[in-house]
Amino acid sequence: MEVTTAALSIPANEEVEIEFFPFFRMYRSGRVERFGGTDKVPPSLDPATGVDSKDVIIDPSTGVFARLYLPPTANDGGKLPILFYIHGGGFSIESAASPVYHRHLNDLSSLTPLIAVSVDYRLAPEHRLPAAYDDSWTAFRWVFTRADPWLAQHGDFGRVFVAGDSAGGNIAHHIALRAAAEGLVIKGMALIHPYFGGSVPVGSEFADSGRMWQFIFPDTDGLDDPRRNPVAEGAPSLAALGCERVLVSVAEKDFLRERGNIYYEKLKESGWRGEVELVETPEANHVFHLLHPETEQAKNKIKLLTDFFKKD
Repeated sequence: MEVTTAALSIPANEEVEIEFFPFFRMYRSGRVERFGGTDKVPPSLDPATGVDSKDVIIDPSTGVFARLYLPPTANDGGKLPILFYIHGGGFSIESAASPVYHRHLNDLSSLTPLIAVSVDYRLAPEHRLPAAYDDSWTAFRWVFTRADPWLAQHGDFGRVFVAGDSAGGNIAHHIALRAAAEGLVIKGMALIHPYFGGSVPVGSEFADSGRMWQFIFPDTDGLDDPRRNPVAEGAPSLAALGCERVLVSVAEKDFLRERGNIYYEKLKESGWRGEVELVETPEANHVFHLLHPETEQAKNKIKLLTDFFKKD
């Protein structure tokens, strides 16, 4: 039987509209195909660390939830630090239920120890930015309502930390700014290989690295939108950060390294009165500690974070 070209043609609505590897491909029909970060695991009592976890719906109207982690030492007496964690993934992949982040938060909760709240924000492109910012802020404010018994009974609200990697680091910065403006107290903030950008490429950035940002945030103020470039002219002053301590962690082979360095330098110059530390991991790539947790470098990164959260 002869196969015609027409028989092999792709329906118009199934043609690819746009693709941003390694994040997602979007078809004209609106269907989204993600290239990774879709695996999920349920909350559980982790046999390796003894950390218990559960999912709590934060906003029924959007489905936004948080995964909470409680270490086995919670009942030993005394209050524990609270870590509000925001996952990375280009605002478009991964989740709080990802096996990568589930393992990571189990480790941080056990080794510090601390109570962790990992927010599961809505993903682009189905939910364009600023949805991820709004969802994260909603979840962060929920923490301070003390509505959950784990937080109410075991959490030390004088030691609340905000942290995130990549896109999550970007969101963490804006959470810290907004918290200060609204009187919510943060002890410290850890930015892990944070995603920032600008209209002028720096370091090893690609000249078109802002295309995805403009697609997933159609109402952006441009490539120097303060949500993308926190040191742009007109951006809120870094001196307004309300936390006492900041850790900026970068990796030598990460194309976002220079943006992290710039953030560190601008924070020091801003008049902010806190303590800031910049740590660079040599010969390392973006979020190496999440992808290869068994390595010595990854173990050192975990220790860096737990030491930061332990410090009074």
